[in-house]
Amino acid sequence: MNVVTDLSAYTPPPTGSVVTIGAYDGVHLGHQAVLRLVRDLAEARGHAAVCCTFDRHPAEVVRPETAPKQLTTLEQKLELIAETGFVDTTFVLTFDETRSHEPAEEFVSDVLVAGLGASLVVIGADFHFGHRRHGNVKLLEQMGAELGFEVLGLGLVPVDGDATGQPYSSTIIRELLATGDVAGAARLLGRPPRPHEVRGTVEEGDRRGRELGFPTANVAVPSRTCLPADGIYAGTFVDGPGAERACAISLGRRPTFYEHADASLLEAYLLDFDGDLYGQQVKVRFVDHIRPELRFDSVDELVEQIGRDVERVREIVGP
Repeated sequence: MNVVTDLSAYTPPPTGSVVTIGAYDGVHLGHQAVLRLVRDLAEARGHAAVCCTFDRHPAEVVRPETAPKQLTTLEQKLELIAETGFVDTTFVLTFDETRSHEPAEEFVSDVLVAGLGASLVVIGADFHFGHRRHGNVKLLEQMGAELGFEVLGLGLVPVDGDATGQPYSSTIIRELLATGDVAGAARLLGRPPRPHEVRGTVEEGDRRGRELGFPTANVAVPSRTCLPADGIYAGTFVDGPGAERACAISLGRRPTFYEHADASLLEAYLLDFDGDLYGQQVKVRFVDHIRPELRFDSVDELVEQIGRDVERVREIVGP
């Protein structure tokens, strides 16, 4: 997949492009269904399949106080889009204060038509863009009639087998994570289920885990990363070179040792591993929730429970 960040260095294909626009946070099964449709339409027309996404969620610029935490970093998002095999080119739009004031009509003419060579635009029926969210399906249809492209507005993709009609949605995935239901989130993220993954750097901690007999890797993640609810999880840990190992994940404020903590700490105990991980860029994947975070009356009680947690991880994830 070709990744473009500067349209001045990109020449759209002369045959035209089927273009989809969106945040694509998480690249969940609903997103994948849309990308598959874009590929099918592009192949039927002899066009290129193009995804237009953003370097950050637009809400981070327009309304940062209520912007959602992100399921994927830009790097993850591009990897996941490429893995689908449905997209020829992804254009990453830099969304900043200047872009937030761009008229919707200018975005259509400069980016979609002149920049990406759109012959068909595929978007969510409720998608809005441009200054003050003026752009929508209706505006696209009006401009398409003038500039020579078609528009396909799509509703949310319903979850397979769900009688309630629940759609695949990044918002719903965040809500599941907020309750600790990482297994439920994984079912919406991929088929087979794709665990929610966060990335960060292993930093030096207070070495309390080592003192307890369970040395952990303290992983610092970006502040805009969407983390599950505090608790203990079974998961896997991918180190810098790419080796993946089962791990017990503790996410929380360690109430047995601290009465108050400013923020939750992400720690991973790698099963059957003894090595140096400091400074590595790593991935932590949440497979299943084991239990909530608890305060223990003694360190011995905590150590016994950690031992049970580790055995539970072996049952869920394997050695």
